[in-house]
Amino acid sequence: MDNVNKLTAISLAVAAALPMMASADVMITEYVEGSSNNKAIELYNGGDTAIDLAGYKLVRYKDGATVASDMVALDGQSIAPKTTKVILNSSAVITLNQGVDSYSGSLSFNGGDAVALVKDDAVVDIIGDVPTPAGWGLDVTLKRKLDALVANTVFNAAQWEQLPKDTFSGLGYLEAPAEPEVPLFSCSGAKIVPIYQVQGAGESSPFVPEGAFESEAEVTVRGVVTARGESLFKGFYLQEVKGDNSPYTSDGVFVFLGEAAPEAIQPGVEVCVQGKVKEYFGLTQIDIKADKKFEVGAKGEVPVAAPFYVADGETLAQALERYEGMNVALDAGSDLKISRTFSYDYAGRRNNMLVSYKEPLMKSTQLYPALSAEATALVKSNLENQLFIESDYKPADGVIPYFPDFNVETGYIRVGDQLTNLQGVIGYSYGAYRLVATNTITAGDFIRGDDRTDAPSVATKGDLRVASFNVLNFFNDVDGGDTNPSGSNRGALTLEEMVLQRTKIVSAITAMNADIVGLMEIANNGFGEKSAIKNLVDALNEKQTPENAYSFVEITDADKYDGKYFGTDAITVGMLYRGGKVTLAGAAQAIDTPEQHASAGSVTRTKDGKTETNPGNDAYQRHSLAQTFKIHDESLTVVVNHLKSKGSGCLEDWANFEESVDPADQQGKCNAFRVSAAKVLGETLKDVKGDLLIIGDMNAYGMEDPIRVLTDFDASKSERDIMTASWTTLDGKVFERQGSKIEKGYGLINLNTKAHGAGTYSYSYNGELGNLDHALANASLAKRLVDIEDWHINSVESNLFEYGKKFSGDLAKSENAFSASDHDPVIVALSYPAPVVPPKPEPTPKDDGGALGYLGLVLMSLFGLQRRRR
Repeated sequence: MDNVNKLTAISLAVAAALPMMASADVMITEYVEGSSNNKAIELYNGGDTAIDLAGYKLVRYKDGATVASDMVALDGQSIAPKTTKVILNSSAVITLNQGVDSYSGSLSFNGGDAVALVKDDAVVDIIGDVPTPAGWGLDVTLKRKLDALVANTVFNAAQWEQLPKDTFSGLGYLEAPAEPEVPLFSCSGAKIVPIYQVQGAGESSPFVPEGAFESEAEVTVRGVVTARGESLFKGFYLQEVKGDNSPYTSDGVFVFLGEAAPEAIQPGVEVCVQGKVKEYFGLTQIDIKADKKFEVGAKGEVPVAAPFYVADGETLAQALERYEGMNVALDAGSDLKISRTFSYDYAGRRNNMLVSYKEPLMKSTQLYPALSAEATALVKSNLENQLFIESDYKPADGVIPYFPDFNVETGYIRVGDQLTNLQGVIGYSYGAYRLVATNTITAGDFIRGDDRTDAPSVATKGDLRVASFNVLNFFNDVDGGDTNPSGSNRGALTLEEMVLQRTKIVSAITAMNADIVGLMEIANNGFGEKSAIKNLVDALNEKQTPENAYSFVEITDADKYDGKYFGTDAITVGMLYRGGKVTLAGAAQAIDTPEQHASAGSVTRTKDGKTETNPGNDAYQRHSLAQTFKIHDESLTVVVNHLKSKGSGCLEDWANFEESVDPADQQGKCNAFRVSAAKVLGETLKDVKGDLLIIGDMNAYGMEDPIRVLTDFDASKSERDIMTASWTTLDGKVFERQGSKIEKGYGLINLNTKAHGAGTYSYSYNGELGNLDHALANASLAKRLVDIEDWHINSVESNLFEYGKKFSGDLAKSENAFSASDHDPVIVALSYPAPVVPPKPEPTPKDDGGALGYLGLVLMSLFGLQRRRR
């Protein structure tokens, strides 16, 4: 039995089990599943008398369910004979024609939901099979055919006509109302203004007066269509065939229709339009939405895409302004590098990709101190060095429309790759330039920069290797794991996902070949048989030789919260080590970090003469883990850390009116709170004997305050103060009621900076690279440095390759190390040579015969004889 027949059989079986009415005059005649809240159901009364809708309601069968859920009760409504009533979502943006009877309610359904009209819980009419196939009825309008005006309790698709998304014109009419005849627009006799004159050489059109957003009069332009826009930019793009050959003016312009262009307007067709010139949030366009003044001409060739380049001395943004509205092609000379792989753009609320000129963007505070002139300049420079790569329609999960061969093994994209051979039109929205792709590319169109490697180069260097690895919420809840203090699961949602995540982490750690591994974001569910750390180590050791097997460090019972956990968070830090390479020296040490507690009303802030008091504030940080090891006769103390995240706010953010925005210093929220933790770490570890290595996700970039405090900060040489947080406690006691000024750093050495300079990275956020993951050493350990590497298996890869399937659709996953997490592991190779043992003197070899042996016997005999004679 094929799938259609199977589904029909299931639907009939379900329908047979539902209460039904034999016949009905009222029925569903139109279904609208449009953009956002644009949902509508049209009902029709085919009888000769009015029908009271008391007891009637609209229900849906959500996502394949066989039991309906209520949407809109129709009590108090009625339908006159031979007329319609349109039920609308109360937030729909749908304009009905005058005189249409309508009612608004909480109408909410999506593609994949069947919708039924019921009376007294008996089905009167239904649209969609039950259970409903995924994606059925998505982004369409369905209109009942006039020869099928009979209510059905089983859906019959043949009775329905499918119309494009957001088609509302027929709502309220069984037949579409006659459109009034409008005389066709003609450009005949109009003065044609060249498109390049409309665009001009500046950032806005010379036709738009300064301080205004549109021209005073309409202009008429003629060009050839290069692309249609049906979703992201609704209209079409026109371009001069010859242009003015000036590099300073664009030969193309966007024509705004507010909807998809008529079918006659296709690439290659000549079109003449008349409308006002508008600067719409930075995009120069001809607006013909209201009057639709256009004339379609002959069809020819699409203008050849112009090679895009950035001229000497100009920014990427300035170059893009010269091409705004044009059809362009990226080639090797464009020199555009991937700065964020294909993923979710929160500003545009869609999946897209980000490129920048010459090299990926670096986080300003990775390279320069916060609020320094250099950091401020880099923030501005980065904003001017961004081009988003888009598709017109929002792509399906796991799909890149312009790169159909996207896959985890051979069709991947990495930050730093150069993008070539992609063509598209240049637009501007959400404060950024966007290239809307018009062709497709292959993996060969990406010029690889720093390509994948099967193992880090430091994996075989030095005598000992220490790694730091954030494992992206490794939880084993779905594998029968113990619970954590919060009872939440931040990790895999299915056993299949959890096994894949673990396999990828094991692949990465095995390739690192590290002897000590610090872990972050592992579930805080103890150290027993059902703990996440035991689960991971068992799987890891299956891939190791016996001499390279790992064990995990366990804190003492006295340091365990509730007798089991390492702190109270859902996640914690951990440490693995190879007992064949290093020996534990004493018990592990839990280093408590500060908490912040300010009761409501204890702090005030003032702005524009208005004073407010704070809401209650409580902030926490994860504790740090220290363990000393013996290597030969040397002592090494490793400290694993995961400081407070940048996302959730602290008291200082509220006090600076930045609780709902990104802090102006570019260091993220809770910066002072992380400084407090850095101070505690520095004080706790300043007297450690032997070598010291502080590793982990510090949630602070290379030149941000917490890292400067732990390294070489000197207040006397700084342009701004570094302060700790106020209202902090430590181990239940008051730590600092008021924030204090840091005068001097603790002198640790940033090993990445020492080896490679400041421009290193382990993490990508919002298209910018930087190091959140660090290795900081005291002077004696720094002398042992052989090499350090951020192994770029995660930060530069697509997060669609991670273990979770929620946003990746049918995209195949891989067990390899790439996208095992969102942070790169940091691996440090150290020199710990074995002690040199002086060679023992070898004994004189014995002679077992021969002439010399015989002579010796004779001499001994004579000597003995002489002695006897004496």
